[in-house]
Amino acid sequence: MKTTDVYQRYFEADMTYNGVKRRAALVKLTAETDSGMIKYEVSVNFFPHSEDDDFAVSYDAYFSDEIYNGKGRRSKKKEAVFLDGLREKADETAKKAGGVIYWDKPLTDERKG
Repeated sequence: MKTTDVYQRYFEADMTYNGVKRRAALVKLTAETDSGMIKYEVSVNFFPHSEDDDFAVSYDAYFSDEIYNGKGRRSKKKEAVFLDGLREKADETAKKAGGVIYWDKPLTDERKG
């Protein structure tokens, strides 16, 4: 199985989970391919970000939603559609978990793979 982070970026965020205040989130679009099958997933991982250089992601506040699973391979066309809807899907995932992502306050540059 091959896993590729199609997109990832850190943003300011707000959430309290397991009694810990989370001030940032890592938002990702991930592709997993194996034996002619592909799965795309949007994930939001909230973490404390207690200092400006603190990017120690904690995995207890990790939430994800599968957005596609089927036969095929990576497709720039599909990925462009998924990236266009990334904010909406990530907001939906964060809201279900009780968190908020501040899209206008990125903490890093975006990375695409």
